[in-house]
Amino acid sequence: MVFANPTYLYLLLLLIPVIGWYIWKLRHSQASIRVSAAQAFDKAPTTYKVYLRHFPFILRVLAIAILIIVLARPQSTDSWQNSSTEGIDIMMAVDISSSMLAQDLKPNRLEAAKDVAASFINGRPNDNIGLVLFARESFTQCPLTTDHTVLLNLFKDIRSGLLEDGTAIGLGLANAVSRIKDSEAKSKVIILLTDGSNNAGEIAPVTAAEIAKSFGIRVYTIGVGTNGEAPYPFQTPFGIKYQNIKVDIDEGTLKEIAATTGGQYFRATDNKSLKQIYAEIDQMEKTKISVHEYSKKQEEYKNWALLVFGLLLLELLLRNTVLRNIP
Repeated sequence: MVFANPTYLYLLLLLIPVIGWYIWKLRHSQASIRVSAAQAFDKAPTTYKVYLRHFPFILRVLAIAILIIVLARPQSTDSWQNSSTEGIDIMMAVDISSSMLAQDLKPNRLEAAKDVAASFINGRPNDNIGLVLFARESFTQCPLTTDHTVLLNLFKDIRSGLLEDGTAIGLGLANAVSRIKDSEAKSKVIILLTDGSNNAGEIAPVTAAEIAKSFGIRVYTIGVGTNGEAPYPFQTPFGIKYQNIKVDIDEGTLKEIAATTGGQYFRATDNKSLKQIYAEIDQMEKTKISVHEYSKKQEEYKNWALLVFGLLLLELLLRNTVLRNIP
């Protein structure tokens, strides 16, 4: 047991004059009565009230002492321990082009990707995870972090239209590489999710894959979209209309990116298969690391405060009932 404010414990010395004052007051405030003889009282029984007459004062002193301990904020002792856990560094590169609004996945490709990625993040509490978004351009939504609450909140803000429309796979991958390349983790992974073909950006996807390989980064690529055609929402003067558009995923390039970096290519044609893909990646990417774990201090004052309340309540009840003094 340690105290956050140990100097408050010096207040316990104030109990000494409080006890002294009580003894002095007790000696000088006893009522007296003159009688001719006291023999008649010799055989009078001594009741329990005589033995407990100082008990309310003892309760009050204990309550004051414990209150001082509460002010000193007792805390549980810190501890260190070595443990083995699993953790890697992961950058997620997500396509947010307008084609991600197609509804072959429910409610659409982008929302399905966000939901499954959020579940994946929740299942990796020990990992550094970051997020890169890309369309015609690319930007970092969140750098590598272990604060997954912040990351998940940023995930909620993802929507199509944040960037100019297009699909710059190479640029998105290169941006993700730049964010993870300096990581000291033994295992560095990029999960790249797209539903189209590279049609923008100054960096070719294969070139970005070679850069990733040079830094020892594995890239898992995911092509999102059903086979054939998918319903896509179009805004018209009469509201939103749906029209089937051809699903065009450059699987050859995505497979080449994965093969170059030692990763793997996956095809997600519906919500279920997308979940299975992330579950498979989750199982493949497990790395044991040694952690010097530090346990945080725990505040212990609450139980002491409850004890103070209990002692004061007991004293109040006794002083005003069975141990009540009549002036």
